[in-house]
Amino acid sequence: MAASEDISAIEGTGGAEKPVDDAAEVMLQEVQKKISDAFDIFDHESNKTVDVREVGTIIRSLNCCPSEGELHDMIAEMEEEEPTGYIRSERFLPLMVHTLMNRKYKPAPEDQLLKALEIMDQDKKGYLTIEELTKYMTEEGEPFTQEEQEEMLSAAVDPEKGTVNYKEYAMMLAVDET
Repeated sequence: MAASEDISAIEGTGGAEKPVDDAAEVMLQEVQKKISDAFDIFDHESNKTVDVREVGTIIRSLNCCPSEGELHDMIAEMEEEEPTGYIRSERFLPLMVHTLMNRKYKPAPEDQLLKALEIMDQDKKGYLTIEELTKYMTEEGEPFTQEEQEEMLSAAVDPEKGTVNYKEYAMMLAVDET
């Protein structure tokens, strides 16, 4: 179902006339406002556009966690036929309404994050060293950029011990969905 069909179905427009579910309408309006507010923060020119390089940050600020490949697909869907380097609000909003209403790209829950981090701790020490975490960030899966590595390490590493207590880190990474 396309994003515009989602909106039509929720709004009760298009096709057979159905009574509008007030709760669904309120939810749709809240989602649209949340998306618009996030978009507006990055609309530095106040012209309903954002730099395409900011789109991933906006999407992730909405608690959507697509992979880099999925993010590139989303951007391709939002871009003009002739890419300008900017994404217009009217192309961003419907796709993100569809994404949020269908709960796509949900962040991993805390228990799943903890299990993943425990697997990296092959010696079952209860923590990871900076070297171990750096190795996983660069050699396994989708490699982190240098900037992403530095950002993650600055958040994850206990400055006194120089290690990552992954139970605490999993709690910090988990997104509260309330």
